[in-house]
Amino acid sequence: MDPKPTVLDDLRAFMQSRIILTAVELDLFTLLEEKPLTAAALAERVSADLRALRRILDCLVIFGLLDAAGDRYRLAPAAEPLTAHHPQTVLPMARHLNHLWDNWSHLTAVVRTGRNHHQPPVTEKDDDNLAAFIQAMHVAGRALADEIAADVDLSGFGCLLDIGGATGTYTIAFLQRNPGLRAILFDLPRVVPMADRRLQESGLRERVMLQPGDFYTDDLPEGADVALLSAIIHQNSPGQNEALFARIHRALAPRGALLIRDHIMTDDRRYPPAGAVFAINMLVGTHGGDTYTFHELEHQLRACGFGEIAFHRHGERMDGLIWCRKTS
Repeated sequence: MDPKPTVLDDLRAFMQSRIILTAVELDLFTLLEEKPLTAAALAERVSADLRALRRILDCLVIFGLLDAAGDRYRLAPAAEPLTAHHPQTVLPMARHLNHLWDNWSHLTAVVRTGRNHHQPPVTEKDDDNLAAFIQAMHVAGRALADEIAADVDLSGFGCLLDIGGATGTYTIAFLQRNPGLRAILFDLPRVVPMADRRLQESGLRERVMLQPGDFYTDDLPEGADVALLSAIIHQNSPGQNEALFARIHRALAPRGALLIRDHIMTDDRRYPPAGAVFAINMLVGTHGGDTYTFHELEHQLRACGFGEIAFHRHGERMDGLIWCRKTS
């Protein structure tokens, strides 16, 4: 019988994560997707020390991510989603998690001071970090978006405003579910070309207006009758959210609706468990972000002129939904 895991096993878990993240950073899985290679050939391809790289490769064999025959390594089926060309690749999310490693390394200092002084705001990420973040959001959302679009009836609405819509994962899901719906996708100028490419691939580009802008500082496009805030509120401070809710209220058509998707916490902030951990991710990764309770958000939404506020869906996977309407 295997021994029962101990707290030391939990403490050592970071070692396996770091080994896999280093393999991702070196793109070893994509290289081995092409053909099996020796450790020496891989070391030459990635400009690595042979002894050090061989130690990494042998651990990946132990983890079941690589297979080995002598000194030749090949990709194991479990690692296929970590390659660049897999149809359901999770490589962008893995690269994003690699960036998060640095943020989490400052957690003790953040707990002492309340802020990660090494972390730039989301809008100031460099191009590589931003691209990894945006593509990771698509990986995280592609299956859930279809589920959410099936759960929320937008058949009576004409225009969806997707605020911070990234590459259009949720816009696409709602447009596919509602043939009469059109959309406005609003995101940073560096993100809009990424959305353009994905919308072209989906065949839905003609139904979407792409509007570059910064929702922290710019007015939102006006006239939509339903707005979507998908995985946005957690990166904001309470003051930033209230300002954003007010900006949405001004932009929406009369009686327009707002749908919020995020971790929506219980009042004790312990459920969903993933939301409690994600609050730490916001602590180390943003300048004021957090996960919020339904009652906190309800109070802010009412203060900004929204009513008929409903906790539409309770979820454990950042799939909590709040639905409300513009009433004043």
